[in-house]
Amino acid sequence: MVTPPRTGMPPTGALRIGVLGVADIAVRRTLPALRTLAGRGVLTAVAGRDPRRAAAVTATYGGTPYGSYQALLDSPEVDAVYVPLPGGLHGEWVDRALTAGKHVLVEKPLATDLPTTVRLLNTASARGLVLAENMTFPHHPQHAAVGRLVAAGAIGELRTVDAVFTVPPRPDGDIRYQAALGGGSLLDQGVYPIRAALMHLPGGLRVTDAMLRHDPVRDVDLGGSARLTAATGAQARVTFGMDGEYRCSYELIGTTGALHVERAFTPAPDHLPQVWLHPVSGPARRIPLDAADQFARCLDDFVRRVRGGAGTDAASLAQSAVVDRIRRAALVSVP
Repeated sequence: MVTPPRTGMPPTGALRIGVLGVADIAVRRTLPALRTLAGRGVLTAVAGRDPRRAAAVTATYGGTPYGSYQALLDSPEVDAVYVPLPGGLHGEWVDRALTAGKHVLVEKPLATDLPTTVRLLNTASARGLVLAENMTFPHHPQHAAVGRLVAAGAIGELRTVDAVFTVPPRPDGDIRYQAALGGGSLLDQGVYPIRAALMHLPGGLRVTDAMLRHDPVRDVDLGGSARLTAATGAQARVTFGMDGEYRCSYELIGTTGALHVERAFTPAPDHLPQVWLHPVSGPARRIPLDAADQFARCLDDFVRRVRGGAGTDAASLAQSAVVDRIRRAALVSVP
C-alpha cells in the first residue's frame, strides 16, 4: 500500500481543523475554545452521521458540513482532525485519519486498550504526524503551580497522592453504559485521577491492588479504586465512579503538610482555582491563582506540536499502561 503524503499545513496560515462527530463535548467546550486561538487554528469542516446536525454546528462555528467521516478525511482542506467519538470507535477512526495524512487530536481515552494505544502512536510516529489525546486538565496552570510548590518543599517529602473523580448515574442509554462503545467508569472517570497521579509521581506506577464494581447487565464497570506505587515508594490512591455523588479533587500529602486541589479536572474557563495549602502546624491558606481555559490551552498546545513536529504522547501511553494494569489486577465486585 502506498503511504499518502502528509497533508501538513500552510507555513504561515492557520491549522485547518475538521471534526469527526457532533458530540456534546465538542459543541459545549472544544469548539468555543477553538475560537480563541486567534488565527492559529480554524474550523474548516464538521462531519456527522446526521448531516443536519453537522450543518447546524457549521452554521454557528463555521466550516463545511460533511455527511460522512471519510468524506471529511478525504478533503484537502483539512490538515488535522479532532475526534470526539465514543472511545470504542477511536481505534478505527484515528487509524483512518492518520492513513489519510491528518494530524489527530482525539478525546480521552486515546484508545480503549494498551495494544491499540501503542499501535496508533507508532503509526503516527512512522507517518510524521502528531497524535494527541484531548486530556485537557493537565494544561490548566494550577497543576504546574502545585508542582512548583511541591518542588519548593511546601509540604516536605511527597508521600501520597489521593485523587478522586466520581459523578452521579448517567441517563439510561448513555454511551458510558455501552460496552461496545468503550463504556465504563475506568475509561471515563478513572483516567483523570490516574493522570493526576502520573503528573505528580513520575517514573512509572505499579498497581498494588485494584477493585472494579461491575454491572453484569450492561457489562461495564460502574466505578472502582486502585492503589499505585511509584519507584520512590510514594503511593497514589485513585477512586472513580459514575454511581455516586459528584467529587472532583486531589490531595498531595507530604511529611510537613498537604496541598488540596478542588474541582481539579473540570473547571470552567472563569473558575478561580481552589488550591489550599494545609501545613502540619499553622492555619490553612488558599493559594491565589488565575482562571484559565484548559480546553483552549490544550488546543493551543496541539497546534504548537503540529508546527514543531512533536508527535509522541508519552503521558497518554503511560496512562493507558496503568489502565491496563488496573484491569488485570482488579478484583471484581457485582452490585
